[in-house]
Amino acid sequence: MNDLQKLLYELDLAARGVLAIIADFSQEQFNKVPFAGSWTAGQVSEHLLKSISGIPALMAGNTRPTTERKGDEHVMTIETIFLDFEVKMKSPEFILPSNGPHDRNELLHGFRTALDEIASKTRTMDLTLTCTDFPFPGIGELTRWELISFAICHTIRHTRQMKNIHGHVAGQ
Repeated sequence: MNDLQKLLYELDLAARGVLAIIADFSQEQFNKVPFAGSWTAGQVSEHLLKSISGIPALMAGNTRPTTERKGDEHVMTIETIFLDFEVKMKSPEFILPSNGPHDRNELLHGFRTALDEIASKTRTMDLTLTCTDFPFPGIGELTRWELISFAICHTIRHTRQMKNIHGHVAGQ
């Protein structure tokens, strides 16, 4: 398996994981607060969708050749940040979720659309180009490859969170 095939495989696994956990919730469970201080599964889904739905536009936006570093140099940093499940993060304002209620089927459709578009662009674009329209908080400009890695890691992180939420609300 080459690097592109591996990236597409990881994207597909993350997509299938998030779609499966969202589908596991009933509409009522999707909007139920599992414990004090927690978001609902609907809020987690909205936050995650807000964070990845703009990636296709960033990939298609302004770019420049990545000459000062390797095209996947920040992947390890992204993985270290987003796959450390012990660290609680604070969301940037622009991707905070609303209070809801959230429509489970509408969010499922949104995820399918966004993830399919990311996969399509992954197959057809030069992933080594640096996207210049949005510097990633704390890291800076990312290549297309690194943006896809962020989408994968952020999806894995919140799929895990939704599995935890499901465990709480399914038994209530």
